Amino acid sequence: MLKNIKIVLIETTHPGNIGAAARAMKNMCLTQLCLVAPRAYPSAEATARAAGADSILEQCRVYETLDQALEGCRLVVGASARLRTVEWPQLLPRACAEQVWAEASQGEVAILFGRESSGLRNSELDRCHYLVHIPANPEYSSLNIAQALQVIAYEVYIQSLADRQTDEAGLSAVATVDAMEGFFQHLQQAMQDIGFSNPRQSEKLQRRLRRLFLRARPDPEEVNILRGILSAAQGRKSMRR
Repeated sequence: MLKNIKIVLIETTHPGNIGAAARAMKNMCLTQLCLVAPRAYPSAEATARAAGADSILEQCRVYETLDQALEGCRLVVGASARLRTVEWPQLLPRACAEQVWAEASQGEVAILFGRESSGLRNSELDRCHYLVHIPANPEYSSLNIAQALQVIAYEVYIQSLADRQTDEAGLSAVATVDAMEGFFQHLQQAMQDIGFSNPRQSEKLQRRLRRLFLRARPDPEEVNILRGILSAAQGRKSMRR
């Protein structure tokens, strides 16, 4: 199940942080490191900072887009310290680890870490089912990527050691992230086609609808039903990409 957990670093600026993240992962038996558009990689500095966690760097995957990195994942959690206009469900690290561990028994999950200077953008938070927040000194709460990753990875590893028996019957086969993204694109197009919204006014509405459907965790058949309803509302016209 630990092999089903992806650590995704987005547009990392300093290659040393990639190496430090790899070291934190190997400490806690995580192996899937995914890099989205890193500024400098491969890098000798990353290898040096990995301090022996070369195997993580050797098998890490580099993607041009976040969509590619998340393909096939059933759950996405974003690490973010900032509150946003539209609130996402937030978890503390231990609760996050419990959720991640339960979901990893059914398929791949991803934990996202944003840029060193600005974290995750709203468009990336839109892909998350939950956010994880690490409580820290309110007068000095800044954690670097490797520190934040170490805290969350530790909690996940504790879950693996506890070997808690998840009631798998209670975890249905949910739609993958890429299937949900296709639905959201279809929903936006359908709303425009029937005159319910227009592109200039719908950004906040679309974000709220994302939160609604991500919270519901529909299964693949339910997504197909929803898309069928959208097609009927459009007069069965094909969705424009």
